[in-house]
Amino acid sequence: MSGFEHFSRDALELEREILKRGILMGLDWDDTATLRQLAREALDGGADHTRALLRDPDPKLRAKGELFAFAVLMLRVMQGSAATGLHTHGGVAWKAFGRALIEEAARSVDPPTG
Repeated sequence: MSGFEHFSRDALELEREILKRGILMGLDWDDTATLRQLAREALDGGADHTRALLRDPDPKLRAKGELFAFAVLMLRVMQGSAATGLHTHGGVAWKAFGRALIEEAARSVDPPTG
């Protein structure tokens, strides 16, 4: 397994940073509605929106931008590890926000029923 340990280390480091931003933002990782709203903002806003948040003087808005940037890094870690045949993921915060991103991305692709 030598050479692949960095995926686990990267996941742990990302989880820690995501948790910190969640604390700054007052997030509850069990609040699926709020997480999906954040995921929708991240997906709709794109890179320009994230960059604007990262430059914002408000610490909560900057933390939101950092959370969105960490989501991109989450995806890269998962893709990189999957390319080597490994399944890598973080902890509670990673999984909760990742799930919200997946659900919101799928919602964008699937036409509404009703």
